[in-house]
Amino acid sequence: MQQPYQPQQPGGNGPKKFSTQAQIIVAAAVAVVLIVGAGVWFVSSGGDDKKKDEAVSSAGTTGENKGGSGSGGIGGGGKEKAPADIKSHVGFQLPQPKVTDVTTVVGSWLTDKAYVKTGANEIVGYDPAKGTKLWSIPLDGQLCAASRHMSKDFKTAIVFEEAKRSAANKYPSCNQVGALDLNTGKLMWNKSITASTGGDRPVRFDEVTLSGSTVAAGGTEGGAAFDLNTGAERWKPKVSTDGCYDKGYGGGEALAVVRKCGTYDDPQLIIQALNPTSGAPLSSYKMPTGVDYASIVSTKPLVVAADVGDTAGDGSGISDFFSIDPASGKLLTRIAADGEKYAASCRATKVESCQHLAVGNNRIYVPTEEHEGTGEYGNTNEIVSFDLTTGKPTSDRADAGDRYSMFPVRMDGGNLIAYKEPPYDKGGQIVSIDGATFKQTVLMDNPGDESVRDAETSFSSDYAEYIYGSGKLFISETMVSKPRESSLNDKEYLVVSFSTN
Repeated sequence: MQQPYQPQQPGGNGPKKFSTQAQIIVAAAVAVVLIVGAGVWFVSSGGDDKKKDEAVSSAGTTGENKGGSGSGGIGGGGKEKAPADIKSHVGFQLPQPKVTDVTTVVGSWLTDKAYVKTGANEIVGYDPAKGTKLWSIPLDGQLCAASRHMSKDFKTAIVFEEAKRSAANKYPSCNQVGALDLNTGKLMWNKSITASTGGDRPVRFDEVTLSGSTVAAGGTEGGAAFDLNTGAERWKPKVSTDGCYDKGYGGGEALAVVRKCGTYDDPQLIIQALNPTSGAPLSSYKMPTGVDYASIVSTKPLVVAADVGDTAGDGSGISDFFSIDPASGKLLTRIAADGEKYAASCRATKVESCQHLAVGNNRIYVPTEEHEGTGEYGNTNEIVSFDLTTGKPTSDRADAGDRYSMFPVRMDGGNLIAYKEPPYDKGGQIVSIDGATFKQTVLMDNPGDESVRDAETSFSSDYAEYIYGSGKLFISETMVSKPRESSLNDKEYLVVSFSTN
C-alpha cells in the first residue's frame, strides 16, 4: 500500500548526540523532524581564460577527489586558498517561506552564476553575493528529494509530488522525476514511470541521484533511470524472480546500487557497481546478515556504511564502513566505527544520505564525538581518518580547539574542507586541512556579534546543508514548518550566507 511521504531523521532513530551549542538551540525551540540533503556545486578558479570546473559535495560524502601530490602521494591539488583577510561579513539572509504544514526544502547547489535553493513548491536561483532572486522554477508539488550531484554543465535531478497538497489530498504521490538546468533556471523535463509488473499506477520514489548523464531514482517500489538531457527511459522498476529490487542509488563519478532481496523479516542486501547507461551490474557484494539498511558513502572508491545488527546504539546508522573493490565485488576491508567514538551519521532508510564525513586520498575522514577540552568550560572534538585498503586508523588528527567542534564538509583536491561550530561567544570557521600534513589553514572566520552569531547557530548541523566555495559559505535548512506562537518574534532563516570577498 502506498504510504505518504514521511521525512525522517538521519539514522532512522534520530541524530547522534548534539553538540553543546545545538543542545542550546534545540532547548530554545521545538525541533521539527528534518531530513538531510546536500547540495552539489562547482567552483571556477583562475582568470576568465583559465576556468576549471570541479565537482564537489556540500555533504563531503563523494569520493571523486583522489588527492594530489604530497608526502605519501596524498594531499595537495586544492583550489581553496586563504584570503588576505579571513574575517567574513554577512552575505545575505533569507527568511523561511510561509507554509501551513511541514514542508521539505532539501537541496542546494552553487554554480558559477547562482546559489540555488529549494523553496515551497519551487526551486529558486539567487545572486550568490547579494541574495537577490535571479529566477524561479515552479513545481507541480512539494519537493521530495534532490540529487547532491551536478553535471559539468550545471544540471541536476529532483523528485517531487504530482500535485500541490490540499485538504482533499494531503499527501500527493512523489512520482515526478525531473531534471533542472541550473544555468538557465529551467525544468528541462519531468515524468512519471510505471513498473514492469505494477499496472498503470506511477511508481513512487524516495530519493534521486546523478552519475554522468544518468538520473537514477529509487525507493521501496524499485528503481528507474533516465537520460539527464532528454528524459528518455533507461530502465524501469522490475522485481526479479527472487524478489530483489533496487532500493536506492549512489551517484557521482560512478553509479552503485543497494539492491534488497529476501523478506521484510529476513532481508539480504547486495551492493552492485553498475553500468550507468544500461544498469547492468559490473560487480556484486553481499552485505553480512544482520544488515537491514545500507548507505552508499562514495562510489569511487566504493564505500558503504551500515549498522550491523543494530549495534551502533546511537541512531547514527553506522556501526561499520565497508570498502569494496568495484571491479571484482570483493571486500577490501571492514572498518568498525564505534558509535561512542565517532560522530558521522547516515539516514538508514536513505541510500545516499551520509553526512559529516568525506572520502579522498584512499581514506575516509570522520569526526570524533565531543569530549571535554583542556579549558575550564566547553567541549571539543577532532577529525581522524582510516585507510580504505587496510582499514587501519592513520596518524591523521585535526583538533577543533577548545569550545569548537568540527566536521568534514567536502574534499578539495587532496585537502579537506571542514566547518567549525562555534562556542556561544564566537562565530563559526571554515578551515582547509592539508591531506598530507593535516595542518589547518583558516579560510573564513565569521563575526561574533550576537545577532549574526544567533543567525548562524540557529541551524542544527545535523539537519542543515553546508556549501563552501571561493570565499562564500551558505548554510540552509532542509525542512520548514508553520511558525509556532512562541516563536513569532524569533527570526527563522531558510539560508544564511557569509563572504570574505
